[in-house]
Amino acid sequence: MRILIRGQQFISVMIAMASMLCLWPLSAWSAPLSLEEIANRLQKTYETTSSFSADFSQTTTLDFNQRQRQAHGVVVIEKGGRMRWDYQSPDKQVLVCDGRLFSMYVAKDQQMIVSDAKNYLESDITYAFLSGTGNIERDFAMEKHEGEEDTGSAHHLRLTPRKAHPQVNYLDIWVNADTFLIERLKIVDHFGSMTDLAFTSMRVNVTHPADYFAYTPPPGTEVVRP
Repeated sequence: MRILIRGQQFISVMIAMASMLCLWPLSAWSAPLSLEEIANRLQKTYETTSSFSADFSQTTTLDFNQRQRQAHGVVVIEKGGRMRWDYQSPDKQVLVCDGRLFSMYVAKDQQMIVSDAKNYLESDITYAFLSGTGNIERDFAMEKHEGEEDTGSAHHLRLTPRKAHPQVNYLDIWVNADTFLIERLKIVDHFGSMTDLAFTSMRVNVTHPADYFAYTPPPGTEVVRP
């Protein structure tokens, strides 16, 4: 009888262990993704996403004096050239684009600059990434990158433009290992200055009304049209 009981206990333990293994995340057992696989999944994620929105924190570091400037706000990007960046601190700024016009409002200057959207969108590497209009393998030389800044399981890639970009020397991106959304993006220019963007509360495929991508400044604002 004792042998039977021990046998039942052993079988019960084995069943429990098997159940735990079945529940264990597949990623724990799968081989690491190649650089090409990460790039393909990232590309597909943004190509099949109609809109991206998130809270963001931005740190800008100037190379010549290493002075840092912090900012926080909310961003919404939609296909069709539509986007809106609301900087809520330390100073209110609003950047909006409806696909035709790009407007930048700076509260402390009481000024809004309005210009043609085409030139801005063609040079804005952030929009190309987050709207899925760019092609990561075509536009960038890629390498996996590891550094002291790495935390968690995000894929860290370093991207260098294949065609010289006037504002970008290289990019570091951190790609969420589960959603393949970019959770952090660091842009380094040719002088070593950096713009570091971290995204939280990311949401996709949320529709916004057309007037969300327009901005009417307060009375008395100077409107400049270069």
